[in-house]
Amino acid sequence: MQFAESWLRSFVNPKLSTDELSHVLTMAGLEVESLVPVAPPTSKIVVGKVLNVAKHPNADKLKVCKVDVGSGQALTIVCGAPNVVPGIRVPTALVGATLPPKEEVGGASFKIELLKVRDLESQGMLCSAGELKLSDNYSELLVLPSDALIGRDIRDVLQLDDIIFKIKLTPNRADCLSVFGIAREIAMLTRAPLTTISHNLIPVTCNAHLPVCIDAPYLCGRFSGRVIQNVNPLASTPTWMVRRLERAGQHSISALVDISNYVMIELGRPSHIFDLDKINGGLRVRWGERGETLKLLNGNTVYLNESVGVIANDLGRVESLAGIMGGDNTAVTLNTKHIYLETAFWWPDSIRGRARQYNLLTDSAYRFERGVDYATTVEHIEYLTYLITIICGGNVGPVEDQIINLPEYRPISMRVSQASRIIGVPINSNEINSIFTRLHLSFKRTVDNMVFIVTPPTYRFDLEIEEDLIEEIARIWGFEKIPLRLPVVTSKIRVTKERQRSIHALRRMLATRDYVETVNFSFVDAESERDFAGNEHPISILNPIASQLSVMRSTLFGSLVNVLRYNINRRVKRIRVFEAGRVFRADPTVKANILTVEGLTQPKMIGALAYGSVVDEQWGVAERHVDFFDVKGDVQALCTPTLPRFIKASHPALHPGRSAQIEIDGHIIGWIGELHPYLLRKYDFSHAPVLFEIEADRVATHAFPSVTNISKLPPVYRDIAVVVQKNIEVQSILDEFDRARLDNNALQFAQKMVLFDEFHTCDAKKTDAGSVLDGLLANEKSLAFRVTLQDSDRSLQNKVIQLAMKTLVERLAQVFGARLRS
Repeated sequence: MQFAESWLRSFVNPKLSTDELSHVLTMAGLEVESLVPVAPPTSKIVVGKVLNVAKHPNADKLKVCKVDVGSGQALTIVCGAPNVVPGIRVPTALVGATLPPKEEVGGASFKIELLKVRDLESQGMLCSAGELKLSDNYSELLVLPSDALIGRDIRDVLQLDDIIFKIKLTPNRADCLSVFGIAREIAMLTRAPLTTISHNLIPVTCNAHLPVCIDAPYLCGRFSGRVIQNVNPLASTPTWMVRRLERAGQHSISALVDISNYVMIELGRPSHIFDLDKINGGLRVRWGERGETLKLLNGNTVYLNESVGVIANDLGRVESLAGIMGGDNTAVTLNTKHIYLETAFWWPDSIRGRARQYNLLTDSAYRFERGVDYATTVEHIEYLTYLITIICGGNVGPVEDQIINLPEYRPISMRVSQASRIIGVPINSNEINSIFTRLHLSFKRTVDNMVFIVTPPTYRFDLEIEEDLIEEIARIWGFEKIPLRLPVVTSKIRVTKERQRSIHALRRMLATRDYVETVNFSFVDAESERDFAGNEHPISILNPIASQLSVMRSTLFGSLVNVLRYNINRRVKRIRVFEAGRVFRADPTVKANILTVEGLTQPKMIGALAYGSVVDEQWGVAERHVDFFDVKGDVQALCTPTLPRFIKASHPALHPGRSAQIEIDGHIIGWIGELHPYLLRKYDFSHAPVLFEIEADRVATHAFPSVTNISKLPPVYRDIAVVVQKNIEVQSILDEFDRARLDNNALQFAQKMVLFDEFHTCDAKKTDAGSVLDGLLANEKSLAFRVTLQDSDRSLQNKVIQLAMKTLVERLAQVFGARLRS
């Protein structure tokens, strides 16, 4: 928001310099971004009146002017401006005057000297707005008002010593979106007197009115309007109003539009002026209907729906977007004769986000969506009427004010002790009493004076809870007065949690295995959730930042695949990435507390993806694509010293025959597998990436490594090949081996058992169910294991080794029906 300092000081004028006033506002939370002079420094430029104009005898495009500058003797000035005529008053630079630098001079100011132009002496220069750096118009003279005093310094006439304040407001301070609102704030901060707007009430001189019906009470809470007949739309906007508007960043359009814009900037009250003759019947305030259209004042046509408020006529035609922008059909023009003036209170929730829906950014919507005072609609319509009638004339009809549904402000309780605790400085109740009085807050105090019960004024939509009031106390009391106190913490040595690894340690472990970390949004599209999680009902976002980021992810797979696609599109051939981030899943058992949301679990996950060759291309290693077992090794390294189990299972995003659940201590902690063939085709990958996803908390907690003696004696290796049914998993055999070691003394020296070969009858030419080949049926397989036996105290005897192997084979035969392959 920007405005001229002189405009602000017309309401409140504390004994502070411009810089001091800027500092006061900034420290109160209204950040002054910049202070910009209206014009660069100049000197000896005065108001001159052109007495007569004659053609230059030696130049076709130049004219010789006689100019009165109040010195008693007219100056002769040569000028080439096309609009120089007798009688006008223009800025006149006298000999010795200093003008702002031209761009081509390189920043240096220049002086006006007595010189000859085509053999004729010129005693100064008539100035354009461009030469004074007031606009970009260098071709025409700046014509001053006819009542400008001849000989007066142009800086006084045009108020060129004024400063433009540019203030950055936070979204909650809707009450300061006006010059008067800023002035009210300064009066509170400095205790300077505040001047309110005073004007004569314009008497009603006609009975004309326009019927208005409010059909949407949660769209429009109050609607005030009046008819003004026989206005003069060709009237000129006063110079003082044009100047204030321009310095507030507004261009002058026409008198009626300028008045509406002026009141909006001065008082923060958006209004709208309808051409009365273009309205069929009365007006109806309602919600829009799908299929309706409206051509706006900016020339764009928008398509409406049920979520946006409109003002329509009795025939159903929409005339305006409520609180956002008027329609072109009823806009005032230079031919307008009768007008309908409207001010209303639009509920902020009914306006918020609607302008952005149509790619609009209007001053009206900017204010209404933050909250505009609903108690002053009639007061402001009287002020608008006053300005319109003194500038454009007209016959005034009665004000019709409909109060339908206004906000109800509930009293807010604020504890003195809580204020002192949050601010960090003891503030007594008398000081708080003084601050609330300066803020014009209506309040009561309890008997012990330790609790204030405050009712906010109608223009403060941001005061809702106790903390809001505490913020106001700190702001008015002075943020700079709050002492800087560093927190005092007791220094003590904390016990290292040896069983707990941080998420950073897990990230480093993956980085050392050649994975690169990536960070992605937790927002994905609904299609991604269906593809990678089989989730038909994802958690939706109420206000997504983009249409393709409309739901919360429940798995990291989709994010990792998007990173893969991004890199493949840039011809990266080998990709290994990981992410440590949260996923979001519905869980009715979760209760709400400080760190959780009811019905929603948010586990921290670690996901990774490997694609392309196992190692970078080189001469020493044959090239091959990464496979399931390469990534399985990475998972095992991440979980070390705990050894996870891999259980065959199906996942919506993974290959049904090449995927598994990851289990630790009986808990499923994640998934691993190749990407599903369907997704492989959908995303057009040449070969399958391998992915895994595990719960970070489960991997962060690990067991201590077990310490064992290193035997000085050599181990003994025995190989066995057993025949079992094809549906028997190798992992179940290895699990049974571990159980047998614990409950059978004959196997106490068996250290480990490793699969090194597998043979199926489908490898042979005959695969009939009844055929036998190499001692195998078609529904059988042969598994070859290497068993390591070792005793740390003595060498193992053959009978001990044979007993151990015999016991193991018998155990496998008993549990799995296994037999030794002949």
